[in-house]
Amino acid sequence: MKRIHLVSWNVNGIRAVHRKGEFQSLLSTVKPDVLCVQETKAHPDVLSEDLLNPPEYQANYVSAEKKGYSGVALFTRLTPVSIRNGLGIERFDSEGRTQIIDFGEFELYNIYYPNGKASKERLKYKMDYYDAFQTYVEKRRQAGKSIVVCGDVNTAHKEIDLARPRENSNISGFLPEERAWIDQFLALGYMDTLRVFHPESELYTWWDVITRARERNVGWRIDYFFISEDLRSHLKEACVYSEVMGSDHCPIGIVLEF
Repeated sequence: MKRIHLVSWNVNGIRAVHRKGEFQSLLSTVKPDVLCVQETKAHPDVLSEDLLNPPEYQANYVSAEKKGYSGVALFTRLTPVSIRNGLGIERFDSEGRTQIIDFGEFELYNIYYPNGKASKERLKYKMDYYDAFQTYVEKRRQAGKSIVVCGDVNTAHKEIDLARPRENSNISGFLPEERAWIDQFLALGYMDTLRVFHPESELYTWWDVITRARERNVGWRIDYFFISEDLRSHLKEACVYSEVMGSDHCPIGIVLEF
């Protein structure tokens, strides 16, 4: 039996969490087989050697054209069959949001989905990205691939997924159309892994720093692991690492067995 522990974390600046020691601590204490990070905010040419080649892990970075913005990265102790960067659509790939890793038993999508709060244009960009991602991943699933998706989705799905749903019902991140997209995606044959094990728990993954919301646990659950339904029998655990500090997000994890 092969046990694979996957962790996803929006680090809000990989150099910042490294400087605080939180990145190294996660790798040495949680010891995931695969760590996917989002919002790295750094090109590889400005990173230290232990971020480019951490002990026991293979690293792969996808950066935005704009410096200090967006970006995703993979750290793996497993050897991938292949790694693809991007969806093949320039307007999305230029922001460094997508990493697709084939591990054989499943295809892993490490994604930093767009934030729609800045303007109507960015909300449209976010919804367009959702649709482009869904089209891509569905083709892969229909071709016979088992799918694992992780990352910062930038939307809380249901009222249980944020502390103050009524106050935020007109704010991007909890708009009806954003939530409806998650409904639609799950209806295609995907599962929200955390809700398999914690169907009614008020668990959050992001807290506003300015209002010190984490101290009061006034948060949002906007980071997810989704899996295709054919992987349900392989899913053994799903959790939130709310004790891990260093970012305005905390890591999340799942365990699969094959």
